[in-house]
Amino acid sequence: MNVLSVERIAKRFGPRELFRDISFGLEKGQKTAIVARNGTGKSTLLKCIAGIERPDEGIITFNKGIRVGYLDQNVHMTATHTLVDEMLDQDDPVTNAVRAYEHAVARHVGDAEMNRAVQRMEELGAWDHEARVKRLLFQFNLRDLEQPVNTLSGGQQKRLAMAKVLINMPDVLILDEPTNHLDLQMIEQLEEELSAPNVTLLLVTHDRHFLDNVCDGIIEMEFGSFTRFKGNYSYYVEKKALLDEVRDATQQHLKGLMRKELEWVRKMPRARGTKSKSRLDKFEDIKAAATRDFSRDAVKIDVKTERLGGKVIEVRNLTKSFGSPDKPETYKPIVAHWSYSLKAGDRIGIVGPNGIGKSTFIDLLTERIKPDMGTVSVGATVQLGMFGQQGLQLKEDQRIIEVVRDIAEVIPLSKGRTLSASQLLERFLFDKEQQYQYVSTLSGGEKRRLYLCTVLMKNPNLLILDEPTNDLDIPTLNALEDFLIDLDVCLLIVSHDRFFLDKLCTKLLVFEGEGRIKEWVGSYTELRELQKAREQAEAKSDRKEKAAPVEEVRRKPSSTRMSFGEKRELQQLETEVPALEKRKEELLARIAAGGGDHHAMMQLYIDLERTTKDLDTKGERWLILMDKAEKEAGA
Repeated sequence: MNVLSVERIAKRFGPRELFRDISFGLEKGQKTAIVARNGTGKSTLLKCIAGIERPDEGIITFNKGIRVGYLDQNVHMTATHTLVDEMLDQDDPVTNAVRAYEHAVARHVGDAEMNRAVQRMEELGAWDHEARVKRLLFQFNLRDLEQPVNTLSGGQQKRLAMAKVLINMPDVLILDEPTNHLDLQMIEQLEEELSAPNVTLLLVTHDRHFLDNVCDGIIEMEFGSFTRFKGNYSYYVEKKALLDEVRDATQQHLKGLMRKELEWVRKMPRARGTKSKSRLDKFEDIKAAATRDFSRDAVKIDVKTERLGGKVIEVRNLTKSFGSPDKPETYKPIVAHWSYSLKAGDRIGIVGPNGIGKSTFIDLLTERIKPDMGTVSVGATVQLGMFGQQGLQLKEDQRIIEVVRDIAEVIPLSKGRTLSASQLLERFLFDKEQQYQYVSTLSGGEKRRLYLCTVLMKNPNLLILDEPTNDLDIPTLNALEDFLIDLDVCLLIVSHDRFFLDKLCTKLLVFEGEGRIKEWVGSYTELRELQKAREQAEAKSDRKEKAAPVEEVRRKPSSTRMSFGEKRELQQLETEVPALEKRKEELLARIAAGGGDHHAMMQLYIDLERTTKDLDTKGERWLILMDKAEKEAGA
């Protein structure tokens, strides 16, 4: 069933044409990605389809009754909102009732107010919606419902935005860079969620693993045309290479034909008959096709790096935490008694969940913040290049070329060559006309590309890249990877892009929480395969442990008479089981109320899991002994 039809739409911004004559459809269950360079209008196209903006021409039609969910590339939230306020940022009776109830639970209001909130939930039948809200938030690892959104990390805000999109159960999801700022485990979870057969998806992403694992179709916007490929990203790359070969061969044939026709044009008599006029028109068509420029401008990166000595960064007994150990709900250890030596030639990836302290760790290594204990010593020959997650702070009324000239007018390259600021920008795909446009006209990806230009022009020999792949288009990512592979520098990369990590890093620093950092020699894919194998083994072991008491009971012959030990055990269980039930209720209430930091909430969940397992085991044993006691009494 066709759920979306896009017919001949076009969009301009002033004199700049983003796209025109775009037509395609989307069937129920299809998962299609749009691939194009930064600045070609991918995000604008998604906004037009989602109804956020209007196209200048054309028609966009959704099937009747289709619900559409849209995730913007940039997350916009109200700073004064709590997490639950932002999640339930709608004005309808059910949403208002759920929001009032969650606030009542979290803030421990009086009995009268709590009863009113519960009664309103009952009247509107809002419990299913409340359960869905919590399931989504817990699924995206957001548990403190009263936490102000302005204290959330970039990854947490992205997860909250995704949960908001899913709350109304949309039939079609339109997602712009959904994996930006998400940690690797959350990306894998999102892949599993979006791969479900009933999910219809249209998205833009630079994550090549995500494209491979989720999408069954690719739409390419290039050279003013719109080409559709039925398959994942690997299929697209393969087929595109073949199409490029065919197109280049066809163009060579047309150039030969054009030369022959050109000879005829030069020899043609002045008197032009109808046939001659037709042949001249045909010649102009051949000429246009043969001389069309299909060359893909690629980012050309070339820098002059200074020699790096043996010592890069020496870390001894590094310790940093926030909060106090006396208050577990506020205590957050980042790194504890960690020593390491970063050497020339090292290419290290830094991985771990969002909010665990990777960016703080980078600030410690670059001496932007001081440790609680230990030392960080940077080598004398180190020339640091820092590509931060927040990007370059640009003035919107500043021209693009002024951004580069503020750093240097002339940029030294390898082998004694130099470039002017304008020439350097051309290498990063900012042509002379665009260089004099204002920064405010750039797309998110173009701003990241400009930021990359300003970092590399300083000729660093130690590059620290904090989420470098966010918003960069795939061709720029490929160029950056090829450049970094050949570059003689030391690399530290914080990234959630699995393809990028596998291609560039030879080892990883794995953040495990509670200040623990372990070194892994190998690729991220190898690490993740090992982790998954361990998780599966632990899950299997847990299932066996849970099943063991039941199997043991089944194997033992039943007896109608109770031993003294069994009677005493039953008396103990009659006390322990109610206590465990009460403990479980308390833990559920504390989890529902929220409060505390991520680590405190995780500890509550661990306690709940242990309590539930203990209650299941003892509850089952209590039922068996009660049954035996009743039979003995009946006998």
